[in-house]
Amino acid sequence: MAPSDLRKAGVAGKPIEHSLSPVLHGAAYAELGLDGWTYERIEADAEALPGLVAGLGPEWAGLSVTMPGKRAALELADSVTERAAAVGAANTLTRRADGTWAADCTDVEGVTGALRAAGGFTTGHRALLLGAGGTAAAALAGFAELGIREVTLAVREPARAGEALETAERVGLRIRTERLDEVDLAEEAKAADVVVSTLPAGAVDAHAAQLATAECVLDVVYHPWPTPLASAVEAAGGRLATGLDMLLHQAFGQVEQFTGRTAPRKAMRDALAAATGDTVPLPL
Repeated sequence: MAPSDLRKAGVAGKPIEHSLSPVLHGAAYAELGLDGWTYERIEADAEALPGLVAGLGPEWAGLSVTMPGKRAALELADSVTERAAAVGAANTLTRRADGTWAADCTDVEGVTGALRAAGGFTTGHRALLLGAGGTAAAALAGFAELGIREVTLAVREPARAGEALETAERVGLRIRTERLDEVDLAEEAKAADVVVSTLPAGAVDAHAAQLATAECVLDVVYHPWPTPLASAVEAAGGRLATGLDMLLHQAFGQVEQFTGRTAPRKAMRDALAAATGDTVPLPL
């Protein structure tokens, strides 16, 4: 094997030991016959990320970036995609032929892919979004790509929703902010074409029945499974997408940017399903 065939990629974040990205990328490289490619976990927080990237040799094709380094990844890149700029964060750093680094946010693909494939979303113009962190920003950019134009943002503390509101403005969404414990979630969910909860495990358990009135729901939590929201959606006969669907669909774009090859979606899906005990269907 020639030295040029030996390539590296990895995922950086903190904590990182439980990341499933090596499962996805490893399966993709094996299916594509890229025997000289490796993918590793690297523990690095936002402060350590610039030094880490600066020290990567020419054999490095790309770096997946998870929390807490996504904003730092955007800032250190030499070029930035429009959607990464809109989100204000990057989960993908790809080394170009000239040695520079390009930043993208395939988390947006994670949202749109999950909603289409698992959530059954086809068309609509209204969304209910719970939470205002980094995943919510990616969801807002995804909404714009799906043709949604109006969003109700339900958050525990509206004063902390500034970054999400900035993303909504960048992508041209009309957004209204409500306090989570005061808004009529059942009414909002019923009026919405899609509901996305980006809140952590347990945060929406008390509201599960109200949110399950929507036909299409994305719950980013996938452990422990099933969540009360997932159970409520299933009982109501709705369509459900999960954080595992998001993880899968965001990885397709990363593999393609790193390798320049079409992502082997079925092989990646099957590997993720096996690694997580076939807990969710993961449709493509």
